[in-house]
Amino acid sequence: MAGHRFAVPRFEGVSREQFIEHLYPQRKPLVLEGIDLGACTSKWTVDYLSQIGGRKEVKIHVAAVAQMDFISKNFVYRTLPFDKLVQRAAEEKHTEFFISEDEKYYLRSLGEDPRKDVADIRKQFPLLEGDIKFPKFFKEEQFFSSVFRISSPGLQLWTHYDVMDNFLIQVTGKKRVVLFSPRDAQYLYLSGSKSEVLNIDNPDLAKYPLFSKARRYECSLKAGDVLFIPALWFHNVISEEFGVGVNVFWKHLPSECYDKTDTYGNKDLTAASRAVQILDRALKTLAELPEEYRDFYARRMVLHIQDKAYSKNFE
Repeated sequence: MAGHRFAVPRFEGVSREQFIEHLYPQRKPLVLEGIDLGACTSKWTVDYLSQIGGRKEVKIHVAAVAQMDFISKNFVYRTLPFDKLVQRAAEEKHTEFFISEDEKYYLRSLGEDPRKDVADIRKQFPLLEGDIKFPKFFKEEQFFSSVFRISSPGLQLWTHYDVMDNFLIQVTGKKRVVLFSPRDAQYLYLSGSKSEVLNIDNPDLAKYPLFSKARRYECSLKAGDVLFIPALWFHNVISEEFGVGVNVFWKHLPSECYDKTDTYGNKDLTAASRAVQILDRALKTLAELPEEYRDFYARRMVLHIQDKAYSKNFE
């Protein structure tokens, strides 16, 4: 692949003040090491999680292949007791399974009522609350959600973006994360908030020729690492071994900017949604023109958007 590759920078022993004043304003991914996360990095073994989580029913993704695709939905939703999920997710081969003996499992914890409640590990798994400390790098009132994630070895999640800043806390296991700048969205073949390119390491460039132009930022996460993912940065996550993580999302913009029905942190901002609706209406109006005129005025509109809306403050 010809695209530029960059290592995500790593910082050790960063204070709240250093992060907020010097690192956060750069709006770029970074890995924080040496953050006090509590006892979770040593306590959250398979046996411990199975015992503490018990028979609580959880909804999970089950896939026959390692590369999960949210666009084509190459997975099924199933329900398992939490202890069974942890035990199965830690296995390479299963004696009990839904699809195949080497199927992959992925838990993305949900609120009590996912249609109106956000995920918060402290509420859905209260017995684990005392084990984990969230980085105190944002105001308490900005907190949005804390998402408990458990992944089988080898599982790869689709490339997507979120509209809120978040910390990906790697509690146990190892992950490889590849990120793409929001400024490279035009190379990612988007369907909504997700990229159609599943195999980012060996992409089909005949089908996705522009993907090679996307700059990729890579990092490996081990237990105790915290990855800062700024809002709108695309990320693709590969679990190199069985692992447990927690995403902490927070609202870095005023609350009124966000969709009040969003419980996942991935619905576009309300003003952005309105702008897209207006654009769709404009495109329908353009369709009334003969092809030659439609093409001409569409190009003028693109130039107008670039002139008025593109920022010169970003790479």
